[in-house]
Amino acid sequence: MRYSLFGESHGPAVGIVLQGVPSGLAMDMDFIRNEMARRAPGKSPLATARNEKDAVRVLSGVFEGKTCGTPLCGVIENTDTRSRDYASTRWLARPGHADFTAHLRYRGFEDYRGGGHFSGRLTAPLVFAGAVAKLALRQKGVEVLARIRQTAGIDDAPLDLARPDADALRAAGGKEFPVIDDARGAAMRQAILDARADGDSVGGLIQCFALGLPAGLGSPDFDENIETAIARHIFAVPAVKGLSFGAGFDFASMRGSEANDAFTPGDEPQTRTNNNGGINGGISNGMPVVFTVVVKPTPSISVEQDTVDMRTGQAAKLVISGRHDPCILSRAVPVIEAACALALTEIPGVLS
Repeated sequence: MRYSLFGESHGPAVGIVLQGVPSGLAMDMDFIRNEMARRAPGKSPLATARNEKDAVRVLSGVFEGKTCGTPLCGVIENTDTRSRDYASTRWLARPGHADFTAHLRYRGFEDYRGGGHFSGRLTAPLVFAGAVAKLALRQKGVEVLARIRQTAGIDDAPLDLARPDADALRAAGGKEFPVIDDARGAAMRQAILDARADGDSVGGLIQCFALGLPAGLGSPDFDENIETAIARHIFAVPAVKGLSFGAGFDFASMRGSEANDAFTPGDEPQTRTNNNGGINGGISNGMPVVFTVVVKPTPSISVEQDTVDMRTGQAAKLVISGRHDPCILSRAVPVIEAACALALTEIPGVLS
């Protein structure tokens, strides 16, 4: 499935056109609404107070409750914008945002309100498309599940990469703050609130699993490489600044005898460990596909920052006001799942 996003944060609506959707797929709207609710703002002191319902209106590609196989278009109206919050900073490049690069790329004609097309608001239609992809993957026995792995230096409970507790991951996905261990989650939440009280923000790690993917899918070729497909989709998500598979950067401190995943015999051989994240040579090996994403701290903070006036190039001071998340991790979990699901649908043999 290939997609194209459209809209701006403070425009009339945001949306997505999804192509390559299999025909005859039952559109489980209750499931889709639940996925949208997981990402929606305005529900927690850990998130922006912007109150959007994120109700999706399907304009094409569905007839009598099932997909047609033609381009599927979903639109989500923006109903709680407050553009005046951005008027005073129109020409000030917000550190960590795409204001400066967008100004260069679009020669000053970009929609600056709320970050415009570069806003995390555009992840709402992405979650819709990911929900459709999840419905298609579910028919093939593939499930995508994620959780907050770490924030503010606080870790969630560890999971076995080779044999993760799927029930615990499903339970985490149903929580407002998606972690395995609620006690550790409470410590994380307090750290986020402490940062907010200081006018600051925090980032963290999201760990994502794809369960049930058969062995032998993918290719070392760029267009069919599972790692490449996932990376392409993940790095299209705003605020993502790092991605690692399996043991990831821990490989740097391992010996080969520790890093290698030893095989166990059987009709369908498996490995004792899953340091390589279920992928070798761009091809699935039958173990869970697992990767970890680094999400940077929310760049919109109320601490005074140094910047420049983009009209003059002169030094300026910036204090950001308005409604912003002190940490986007809890709302980003379904976004990362969506990106993974969409990536897997591109791999030949996954849906066929």
